[in-house]
Amino acid sequence: MLRLIRLEAKKNKFGWYWKATLLANPLIACLIFLIGYIEKVEGNIPFQDTQEAFIIIGAIVRATFTVFAAVLIAKLVVEEYKNKTIFVMFTYPVNRKKLIAAKLLIISGLTFIMTIVSNIFVTSVVFSVNSYLDFIPLSTTNHTFFQQFLNMLAFALATAGTSIIPLYFGMRKHSVPATILSSILIIALTSAHNPLFSLASIIYIPVSLAVIGVIIAFWSIRNIEKADVH
Repeated sequence: MLRLIRLEAKKNKFGWYWKATLLANPLIACLIFLIGYIEKVEGNIPFQDTQEAFIIIGAIVRATFTVFAAVLIAKLVVEEYKNKTIFVMFTYPVNRKKLIAAKLLIISGLTFIMTIVSNIFVTSVVFSVNSYLDFIPLSTTNHTFFQQFLNMLAFALATAGTSIIPLYFGMRKHSVPATILSSILIIALTSAHNPLFSLASIIYIPVSLAVIGVIIAFWSIRNIEKADVH
């Protein structure tokens, strides 16, 4: 399996993914600053408390990498079926199920790792700059940060599972637009937030979707032998 993952990583250049990630992280931080600045200028409280800042940062980061995961699905799976290039791989002495599993592991693994890394990066930048701009009321302890880190891990794991759901919609007609659009619908379902009610803070929603994502992954792997190779 590790050999297949390495082969997939070598075959599919991920330079665009790393560049997009490097660009997205500072843009997310700037977006948080912009939200804080506009709210402060208008005389509003940008963030009610530290927890709300964590929620908003986490929601934006997860939304970003849910879309990135959909693009990965489109490139690694949907387009290869659409262009019939994956069937060339099927002619090699490679187990089909392991091949698809390797692709999905790359997608979910990258999503999990980069969601955590980006969350830590953006949070660190925002809270560092906040010491000068003061738009987030700080009321944190080491225990609070540890609890938020655990939440971050839980949401990242759920996002890794949820990110596979667009595979189902993309594979129905081998449609790249359907793959991307379904990821945006997932974001709308999991990332909505306002001071009165926040879907972005409810872990049960992404966990439930993650279970669906895992089922879709197993379904895709199990049914790969039925793929039309002609």
